[in-house]
Amino acid sequence: MVDTGENLVIFDTDPGIDDAMALLFLKAQPSLRLAAITTVFGNAEVEITTRNALYLAQRFGIDAPVYAGAPRPLTIERRQAPTFIHGDDGLGDAGVIDGFAAEPAEGHAADRIVEIVRANPGRVTLLAVAPLTNLALALERNPGIATLVKDVVIMGGAFGWNGRRGNATPAAEANVHNDPHAADMVFTAAWPVTAIGLDVTSHCVASHDDAAELAGGGEAGRFLWDISRGYEALYRRRNQVDGCCLHDVAAAAYLVAPGLFTLRSGPVRVVTEGIAIGQTIQKLDGHKFGPNAWDGHPSKLVAAEADCAGIVESYKAAIRSLG
Repeated sequence: MVDTGENLVIFDTDPGIDDAMALLFLKAQPSLRLAAITTVFGNAEVEITTRNALYLAQRFGIDAPVYAGAPRPLTIERRQAPTFIHGDDGLGDAGVIDGFAAEPAEGHAADRIVEIVRANPGRVTLLAVAPLTNLALALERNPGIATLVKDVVIMGGAFGWNGRRGNATPAAEANVHNDPHAADMVFTAAWPVTAIGLDVTSHCVASHDDAAELAGGGEAGRFLWDISRGYEALYRRRNQVDGCCLHDVAAAAYLVAPGLFTLRSGPVRVVTEGIAIGQTIQKLDGHKFGPNAWDGHPSKLVAAEADCAGIVESYKAAIRSLG
């Protein structure tokens, strides 16, 4: 597809409860146009994440094709899906998707990413809130797209800002941990990347009262309430948080309100073996070292701080606007 607008978005996702929150947030943004939804393994198997994306698009009138992508990582074995977080059906086992069936659009997600980017040079932002396998495959198939994308915004990584480390392991954030080799390819490619990691997203919490307020305001809020009851309970039990973190929403919010974020610049590498596999490490620009694995790689932006109150309010306003 060719579009003359300036704010095309390909949403690469593994729905997922917080993915659903982010997709509805995107739906509410008049300045953005979803060019495609591409799915990948992660929060569930790709067959499930694809079905969930199709369901969300159909239920909420999201006019974007859904393309299925990678079922497994590039190199390592597929890790077990976190059903204890997102449920067996990926949407909280709330029964909302029971009996739903639909087929994705024709073509592999990586191929469609390449096609859309090439048809719209300088206009497409890749918003990836899942393992980065589809983006890495797109780069493998056509490295030239790196010079054609407008931006690559990732929900992924944990860089040590604010004392934050991993959630899949003490070192690694889940999306990167699921395919560290793909993540290292994406972070070292010659395209712009902004990483919105756990350093900020773990502080962006929609409270129980926020969710209850939205549930009383319309179908979108009620739906998100229904699918997030177990998700919220998990945060309360494991993290002593009264609500749930808006991980993917925070990355989506960067597209429309980048001023809410404080960024640090420097090349990023991902550990691809050993006990710290999946760890993301940024060498800040201007810091001098001897020869190292960051040398020769382009600088990327990493969120070190964010106005989380502003992000939560932006999310609430978006969901309210959907009715």
